[in-house]
Amino acid sequence: MDALADLAGGFSTALSPMNLLWVFLGALLGTAVGVLPGLGSSMAVALLLPVTFALDPTGALIMFAGVYYGGLFGDSITGILLNTPGNSSAIAATFEGHRMALDGRAAQALATSAIGAFTGGLIATTVVALGAPVFASLASAFGPAEFFALTAFAFVATAFVVADSALKGLAALVIGFTVGIIGIDTQTGTVRYTLGVPQLFDGVGIVVITVGLLALGEVLHVASRSRWHSGDRLVGVQGRPFLSRAEFREALPAWLRGTAFGVPFGVIPVGGSEVPTFLAYGTERRLDARRREPKFGRGAIRGVAGPEAAGNATAGTAMGALLALGLPTSATAAILLGAFQQFGIQTGPLLFQRAGDLVWALIASLFIGLFVLLLLNLPFAPLWARLLLIPRQYLYAGIAVFAGLGIYASAGSVVDLVLLLLLGLLGFLMRRHDVPLAPVLIAVILGPLAETNLRNTLAISQGDPTALVSSPVTVVIYVLLALAVALALVGQVRRRRSADV
Repeated sequence: MDALADLAGGFSTALSPMNLLWVFLGALLGTAVGVLPGLGSSMAVALLLPVTFALDPTGALIMFAGVYYGGLFGDSITGILLNTPGNSSAIAATFEGHRMALDGRAAQALATSAIGAFTGGLIATTVVALGAPVFASLASAFGPAEFFALTAFAFVATAFVVADSALKGLAALVIGFTVGIIGIDTQTGTVRYTLGVPQLFDGVGIVVITVGLLALGEVLHVASRSRWHSGDRLVGVQGRPFLSRAEFREALPAWLRGTAFGVPFGVIPVGGSEVPTFLAYGTERRLDARRREPKFGRGAIRGVAGPEAAGNATAGTAMGALLALGLPTSATAAILLGAFQQFGIQTGPLLFQRAGDLVWALIASLFIGLFVLLLLNLPFAPLWARLLLIPRQYLYAGIAVFAGLGIYASAGSVVDLVLLLLLGLLGFLMRRHDVPLAPVLIAVILGPLAETNLRNTLAISQGDPTALVSSPVTVVIYVLLALAVALALVGQVRRRRSADV
């Protein structure tokens, strides 16, 4: 009851006309920056951070609530329409979302994304408002062994469930690990696989990898298979900015399942929202394989609904972890932590006592930002979708140019442009030989984290490998992993037998 009373006070502050204006501007600007190829939600928050310095702390943080969710939706817009997700959290929804766009259902894919983001964010923000003290006890149950178990679950589940071939999935994981370990080893300071190039000491940036494999790889793949003529357009666009009753019933369970994946992952620093989005995607794909007529691979609406809900649910509880624990569990949350510190605000367990009015106004603005984002983007879904009406020789050329400009603008490095081209060629070859991209991306993102936690676990236990399964949490995770692999292998055997028949 105390939390509800505090939340009501927060709404009284956030619903003032000026604060509503800041939420609206934040959502609009966040979406506008997030939709630019090569930038994304974390870049949107970083670019707009100086804009808020002239505001009072309450107004600045309320504006960031709109930027936070607006940038996430902008990531999904580019992923669905142009196969260029602005951030790694939007990768999983891109696989089926872009196929929906190519099938002329871009507006429906964007509507599914917007409603999924609203559903996941609303439930997660409600959990934050009512259960922030529980976050501390949940996060304290995870040590290096538990983090390693979670990353191992993500690796194997992605390789066996997301990929049609387990061998190709494992090969993609190896490629991802190889790219992910480039740079200086954070524990020993050893330089690994940099070929003597100083610009590679910090590793290959995730933005470079994502844009190279997905955006430039897609451009090269389409260019190699197409004969473009003057006036040739990519696809037709149906301008229905809402879902039919059948589509809503199809997406609703996936939204709820994705939210269930995303809510707990926002509290633990295990790579942001990449793990739950890929797990949600893999779950929906596995459930779809049991149908008489599987839809995945042809633009399945549940392949968009699950990951989108999971991503925003993770973002919602990540804000709770940042406020209640002072723990940034994603790159965007880390930038927001810098914004708090800029205003002299120390996040953590005492924040609700020291700056309760500001915190509850921020939480209330998260609710408002979700509604503003939904009202702002659902009517504009057909407008965004009309990007696909651009003649595709101009569209794909523009994607390549903006990808290069975005990468160069982020670091000003020619080496990044060379890496972009090489990764684009790699993405092209992987598409040509049907090697899945998802395991590569998740291995790049979580590989260094898995390595660090494995080494920390073995160092603490003085080399005893049983420490990896010494807690109930790790045992449960590995049992679930074994069940997931068994189900995936059985499903693959059944599909091969039915294909032979």
